Amino acid sequence: MVRAMTIEDYDEVYKLWMSIYGFGIRSIDDSREGIEMFLKRNPATSAVDIEDDKIVGAILCGHDGRRACMYHVCVSEDYRRHGIGKKMVDFCEEALKKEKINKVCLNAFVTNEVGNAFWRKMGWTLRDDMNYYDNPLNEKNITIFNK
Repeated sequence: MVRAMTIEDYDEVYKLWMSIYGFGIRSIDDSREGIEMFLKRNPATSAVDIEDDKIVGAILCGHDGRRACMYHVCVSEDYRRHGIGKKMVDFCEEALKKEKINKVCLNAFVTNEVGNAFWRKMGWTLRDDMNYYDNPLNEKNITIFNK
């Protein structure tokens, strides 16, 4: 069952993130406080999927009034290939349409073979006409990758 993510889901979602090999967690952005800020700004557009009374999938999804972005799209390894990712993406896209958002993007690490295969299968377009630039404003907000 897919539903909107709330801050009450944080502990379970964080546990899911930590269970996924190669998943990158930001020390500040992905803290309880960081996610609470994100969800307050975007209360209806993020999603979790619940199966067997536990969260097995999650997507952070938010927008700036013009364009949306999906972050941390993940499904527990034991529940993959059952359509959960697609159901969550559909949920987020419908929530964005209700808010009159016309475009959504995401970033996937080049080394994330499973994720990149998922997005290709979903029909998303890999862009080669632009560069992605990043300027960290807080050096304490570091990314740690699960091994």
